[in-house]
Amino acid sequence: MTAETVFEGRILVTDRMTLGEGPGYDPKTDLIWWFDIVNCRLHFLNASNRDRRVIPLTEMASALAVVDDHRQVLSTETGLYFRDTSTGALTLHVAIEADDPTTRSNDGRVHPSGAFWVSTMGKQAEKEAGAIYHVLEGKVTKLFDRLTIPNAICFSPDGDIGYYVDTDNNRLMRVDLDPETGLPEGEPQLFIDTSGRPGGMDGAVCDGDGHIWNARYGAGLLDHYEPDGRLVGRFQLPALQPTCPAFIGRDGGWMMVTTAAQGTTPDKEPNAGFTFALVTGAKPRFDPPYRAVHGL
Repeated sequence: MTAETVFEGRILVTDRMTLGEGPGYDPKTDLIWWFDIVNCRLHFLNASNRDRRVIPLTEMASALAVVDDHRQVLSTETGLYFRDTSTGALTLHVAIEADDPTTRSNDGRVHPSGAFWVSTMGKQAEKEAGAIYHVLEGKVTKLFDRLTIPNAICFSPDGDIGYYVDTDNNRLMRVDLDPETGLPEGEPQLFIDTSGRPGGMDGAVCDGDGHIWNARYGAGLLDHYEPDGRLVGRFQLPALQPTCPAFIGRDGGWMMVTTAAQGTTPDKEPNAGFTFALVTGAKPRFDPPYRAVHGL
């Protein structure tokens, strides 16, 4: 029987995100980030001094990766943009679906090789309008298409396995990868089918032992899967629409979870859209920097 644990954690931020997504953390700077996608805002929280900043963006964005001491890269509705950490200035790195105004970026995570996997979807969740792309050193490769809401992009610790899901069908896929490049070495195979359960598989992260932690949107759960796909634990969250987890804190002892307030009201769901943190006991693992230049 799967163990279910009542939420014992804390609220990081009480701002109601319409669609909180893309959480991440840089242990070098102790900086936490996440997005409110539909409101075009990037949120930063310094874990050391609790300094908070909200950065308005000119278009929807959903994922961020560290590049180096001076740059980050954002996944937006028209492509990947470098962000200068001192000035906030954005410069285009590579275009992705820039000629399609009906789509936006959605999920994203950096492979151990430094490749950035990012996904797109229709702004109205149009059927099969989304795709997943691999970006390394500025080269864009489309990996999978005809997806509706591509989510749960994450990788095994040594980079030889990749995972993703289409939340529209709740079938988590597993694909063998080249650890050196993050490119597939075969066809995706069905790994976990949760189509008969309440809610939908949303964002995910792999821990240092290769376990998968998945936010179950609409069910208020953070699900814990063994590397063989067995569901072995569930954390009940105080909001029904969790979207994505990420390890935070220099020791990685906490896991943050973003949530969404879309389709809800404060009287019905007072915690919807809040950003949470909890202790799971998982072995932490942080995304590496995006490899923007050959040889780095």
